[in-house]
Amino acid sequence: MAGIYIHIPFCRKACNYCNFHFSTTHHQIEPMMEAIEKEILLQKTYLSETIDTVYFGGGTPSILTIAQLAKLLNTLRSQFNISPTAEITLEANPDDINTSKLLDWKLMGINRLSIGVQSFDETDLLWMNRAHTAAQASNCIQLAKEVGFDNITIDLIYGSPVLTDEAWKKNVDTALAFGIPHLSCYALTVEPKTALDKLIQKKEVAAVDPDKQAHHFTLLLEWLAIAGFEHYEISNFALPGHRSKHNSNYWQGKDYLGIGPSAHSFNGITRQWNVANNSLYLQSLAQNTVPFEIEILSIEQQLNEYIMTSLRTLEGLSLAHIKTQWGDAFANTIQQAANDLINCGYANLVDENLVLTNSGKLMADGIASDLFFVG
Repeated sequence: MAGIYIHIPFCRKACNYCNFHFSTTHHQIEPMMEAIEKEILLQKTYLSETIDTVYFGGGTPSILTIAQLAKLLNTLRSQFNISPTAEITLEANPDDINTSKLLDWKLMGINRLSIGVQSFDETDLLWMNRAHTAAQASNCIQLAKEVGFDNITIDLIYGSPVLTDEAWKKNVDTALAFGIPHLSCYALTVEPKTALDKLIQKKEVAAVDPDKQAHHFTLLLEWLAIAGFEHYEISNFALPGHRSKHNSNYWQGKDYLGIGPSAHSFNGITRQWNVANNSLYLQSLAQNTVPFEIEILSIEQQLNEYIMTSLRTLEGLSLAHIKTQWGDAFANTIQQAANDLINCGYANLVDENLVLTNSGKLMADGIASDLFFVG
């Protein structure tokens, strides 16, 4: 099984924290759709397996017209063996969602919505420079459920300077009250060169407080555990049976193809990434060339990839898998490092799987980095 990711590099408005590749200028949307369709044709041999997940991300894919989105899906179906039970996810912003669109998305085969709510708090939304209101955030979920979408995930951001503990609790409680079966929750990150980074440097807004973020994360773990959610990846929580199949493919090291500017692809041996420039992407595809760079992963890099992704999951890092895939020497080195993590209370060993504790989850990236091999 494998997955396909389609990057739609357009948004209505620039959120001040975002560092994804996107443009708020829309005159290139139609030529971009033609270029993405051409890339699908040129990349049809990248994956030979059955495709069990398709994910439209961005950017904001929900700004596409129904005709544009349907054409992309039809092109994918004509070139790849997409399972009839494939999970097909569309990222959508609340201000794009209405009953008519929801019905059309469902009719064309979209069966999972990822809604960029971020917050149900008006002050928080204004601070993030989001395009939608708190009322739209709630209304769009209600509309989606009325149309029959039962596989819904929403994004929530915690740790902003204006988000109080009470408002954070209300955000989570609101999601639970709607019966949302999956939540992706992210600590607000200040990425270099973003609008937020510049505002903080100019001291026009308060800096992010890491201690506050850790506190919000700890509260989140408590609340969602009580609500019966599996914390199956550092930033992702699901009721049983509602994990994201597409993102799980990433964390399990399965093959995936990325289409569109800035999209990444991975087949276990190589990683490649398309140019993050709309004009250059369009120019290359006009010449029937996919503009990407490629890296052949060394044995150590392949192992590091596994360490980085597996440690973030509920199941953790399998020492048995490392021994089988990469050999005893690598497994023994990891085992020694694991003992230190266990002694510090950052991890537990469960059936030969190294699983982070709640304390360890707060430092997951650093712990993974410490375990990396340098080849």
